[in-house]
Amino acid sequence: MKRFSFYSIVYLICGIICLACSDFLDEKPKDQIPEDEAYKTLQSLYLNTVASMYSHVGGYENSQGLQGTTRGIYDFNTLTTDEAMIPTRGGDWYDGGFWQRLYLHTWGVQDQSLRATWEYLYKVIILSNKSIETLQASKDKFDKIQIDKYIAEVRAFRAIYYYYLLDMFARVPVTTSSSIPINEIEQSNRKEVFDFIVKELQESVSLLSKERSNQFGEYYGRITQPVVYFVLAKMALNAEVFTDNDWTDGSRRDGNPVYFSIDGVQYNAWQATIVFCDKIKDMGYRLSPDYEDNFIVFNESSVENIFIIPMDKRSYTNQMQYLFRSLHYNHSKALGFGSENGTSATLDALRIFGYGTDNVDPRFEKNYHAGIIYDLNGNQVKDDMGNVLEYFPSEIKLDLSGSLYEKMAGARMKKYAIDKTNIKDGKLIDNDIVLYRYADVLLMKSEAKVRNGESGDAELNEVRARAGAAYRTATLDNIFDERLLELAWEGWRRQDMIRFGKYHEAYSQRPQLHGEASGYTTVFPIPQSILDLNPNLTQNMGY
Repeated sequence: MKRFSFYSIVYLICGIICLACSDFLDEKPKDQIPEDEAYKTLQSLYLNTVASMYSHVGGYENSQGLQGTTRGIYDFNTLTTDEAMIPTRGGDWYDGGFWQRLYLHTWGVQDQSLRATWEYLYKVIILSNKSIETLQASKDKFDKIQIDKYIAEVRAFRAIYYYYLLDMFARVPVTTSSSIPINEIEQSNRKEVFDFIVKELQESVSLLSKERSNQFGEYYGRITQPVVYFVLAKMALNAEVFTDNDWTDGSRRDGNPVYFSIDGVQYNAWQATIVFCDKIKDMGYRLSPDYEDNFIVFNESSVENIFIIPMDKRSYTNQMQYLFRSLHYNHSKALGFGSENGTSATLDALRIFGYGTDNVDPRFEKNYHAGIIYDLNGNQVKDDMGNVLEYFPSEIKLDLSGSLYEKMAGARMKKYAIDKTNIKDGKLIDNDIVLYRYADVLLMKSEAKVRNGESGDAELNEVRARAGAAYRTATLDNIFDERLLELAWEGWRRQDMIRFGKYHEAYSQRPQLHGEASGYTTVFPIPQSILDLNPNLTQNMGY
């Protein structure tokens, strides 16, 4: 197999160790191989403390993995926004109202998927803490310099998981112990979590490899310097949000007085974003000549992708469920897999892409299926009645039950090339899932420059030129739209809408909730069952 060396070993080791656990503080030592075997050599120590952590980046069950599965991080950051929805289609996709609650922002403290997402993130953090403790205890046995590099990699890995917790839940416990009782963990305010993440990433980065994480080899799928600089750029760009301890008081911090120390120099948040972006550029990243190159089958050769979830349908269990979830049954059947006829673009997304106008963005057809549908050989696909299958993007609404367009409304996800040899209804493929890429770096830099009073035209139009889109001035409004045009289906829309002050406002077919003008829905509630376990935790404002 083309990817056997690193990730196949990871999955083999994890199959032996059984690291997955149902509760993030409930490890089962009886399931693990003896410690004297797990940590006997430097290689086995690495496999069981560092490499094993990467088995959690992807997933195959609901709410597990950073992307690829359902009812988890990706859905809470995509299907709650003006980008996409899963409409109710008669007897399909109601699911107790879950998908409607996402889009309408009417989730609550009892939401089981929010709890599962919280537990997934903390499970990985606690396992990271255990790895760091084991590595620290091994310094007398092995080369200290190498152990320090391993520790730095796990610290950065853990900090990235705290980044996702910060983004979703804001006021979360920060713990670096694997054994502290759950009722003794203290809650940190938002800025304290922010400061911890930045500190961990900055202290770790110099010990990490500079190699590309997206390309097959020793560092394939691992945390390397460019991955950390990307997350640091996100931290800096969102600093005014992430350092706001009361997001419901009607005021918001400015990025100018939030300072980062980089290589001994103080920068405000916008300047820091630019510096972190430039560090990635200086490592040789650039836009792929073709937008679609980043999402093809066997996309390890991309010069643009920075961090990915490795996919190998014959070796890994990581799943990519989003095409399966979106396409009509007959459409996917014609492409060689199954599907569930669900996820669609919203009216707002259609408007931003210029759908139905003379100025539709060139990336629309790369990201969406719309109109009459064809198979991979150019033949028209038919429905069960023998009629030509056609999607009607503008007919989308949250509840299509009884509508003439019940099954066919909505532009559907495209983005990733079809793997003709896929298995498990198209959920096991050989297209690596793209988490971070250089086009986002250019858009972050453009936005940071504009917010800092500079021109971001060059970076914005470098992205647009690659797509064949017309020149635009880099205003904040244009950058906000561009982030959807370029990054559709990549899981960034919620964070972008919050940073631009739009997430808590009304948008297509989503009225603003009573009291939502305060911005309380920009942070999810801490699951009530988690609060019940720890009297030190208090609920986020508004819930």
